[in-house]
Amino acid sequence: MSGTFTIVGLGPGDPELITRKAARLIGEADVVAYHAGVRKSSHARRIAADLIPSEVIEEELRYPVTTGTTDHPGGYVGALTDFYEGSAARMTAHLDAGRTVVLLAEGDPLFYGSAMYLHDRLSPDYPTDVVPGVPAYAAATAALGTPLVRQDDVLTVLAGTLPEPELARRLADTDGAVIMKLGRTFPAVRRALHAAGRLDGAWYVERASMPEQEWRPVVDVDPSTVPYFSLIVVPGDAAHPGEARRMRTGAEPEAQTTRPENAAELLVIGLGPGPAEWLTPEASTALAEVEHVIGYAPYVNRVPQRPGLTRHSSGNTVEVDRARQALRLARAGERVAVVSGGDAGVFGMAAAVFEAAEDPEFADVPIRVVPGVSAVQAVAARAGAPIGADFAVMSLSDRLKPWEVIACRLRAVAEADLVLGIYNPASHSRREQIVAARDLLLEHRDPATVVIVGRDIGRDEESLTVTTLGDLDPETIDMKCLLIVGASSTRVTASGRVWSPRSVPAGALL
Repeated sequence: MSGTFTIVGLGPGDPELITRKAARLIGEADVVAYHAGVRKSSHARRIAADLIPSEVIEEELRYPVTTGTTDHPGGYVGALTDFYEGSAARMTAHLDAGRTVVLLAEGDPLFYGSAMYLHDRLSPDYPTDVVPGVPAYAAATAALGTPLVRQDDVLTVLAGTLPEPELARRLADTDGAVIMKLGRTFPAVRRALHAAGRLDGAWYVERASMPEQEWRPVVDVDPSTVPYFSLIVVPGDAAHPGEARRMRTGAEPEAQTTRPENAAELLVIGLGPGPAEWLTPEASTALAEVEHVIGYAPYVNRVPQRPGLTRHSSGNTVEVDRARQALRLARAGERVAVVSGGDAGVFGMAAAVFEAAEDPEFADVPIRVVPGVSAVQAVAARAGAPIGADFAVMSLSDRLKPWEVIACRLRAVAEADLVLGIYNPASHSRREQIVAARDLLLEHRDPATVVIVGRDIGRDEESLTVTTLGDLDPETIDMKCLLIVGASSTRVTASGRVWSPRSVPAGALL
């Protein structure tokens, strides 16, 4: 009969924050295991020292490496993988002998904890339990005596090891934040806080709940002194201080100085299909000067965060609503950019902005569209020159137009023998349109007609497939794809490049 494996959370450092359940289980254990750093004593064991029975078997799991380099053939990841495998084998020997094994874990076991890697390896085969512990950020917030989040505030917990632009983006998009894993990452984290406009109001807390705990504003911290046991707390109140003051005192927030209603030019910017090098210099310059960026969340996320920039993300089906939001901000004198992937004028936000601007309320707001590389151009360039001759572009989405209209236009394009670029060919819930479109095109085109399927072009996962209309498998098509259906004259070279001749013989369609 095998023993049981229990991971107990010990909290952030103060032994008095250990739960009663954790204390009981430690006292009843046959084996107590704990991690230790390279050439360091175990912090977990120090916290629980007074609870460990004298007769218990102790298993120290000492890391082979925590920072720096290693000569392991698998590098850092390989060294730690072997370490966790070896640690699991040591636990397995005790469990197979019927012993009760307790693994000590700082903070909460499943919150950025090493204990989870042994849980992954042992829980499928042995009875396993986890006792939660007070996480470090809870102790840090208590030390500050400052509310972390209120009411509908969103709290985001971030690793300081994230790339600096990504960290800045996420800090700008949340109310309250906790940043873990500092140490050598602190300089980049501080820059990210500055870029997100969250440096003021951010607090650094070191060794929370321990006798030597201390805290100070992040702006006052010497980066060379930051240890591993530290984190940053960004209270949600710092994101909207006026509302926080009202909640605390009942007083109305202080009046904010706003610009007079003198409309600024509203920019509608195409970001291109994805790679930063496909963003035009004009678009890049414009984005560097605006104060607000508005758009579908994945596109807004592509705009680097910087001081003075406020980001407004929304879902994919509220184009006119976000256009109105942008127009109102521009009308109040704010410098605003609405962003789209590809070219904003090709199934993008430009048309939605002009639709919303028909409201007399926005008659005085000037609008400028900044072009971008369109998705059909990107796919065509990867394939060769399939749109080197006359071509048409259509969307198969029937959200804004009935299928009967789409079918009529598909038929007209097919009968005209035009190259056809197809946007929005399919989605998880909309699978029948691509099947119907293929069948309709086959009524007018040879099954051998060339078809190009571009997926995630310009991104790391990109793929390009050259097939035929007859062999096109609709099950392989989704919203990440753009299709180019060739004309009867479209050709494929011996090397697999696709192109369409510019010349058309007289009477070709007669």
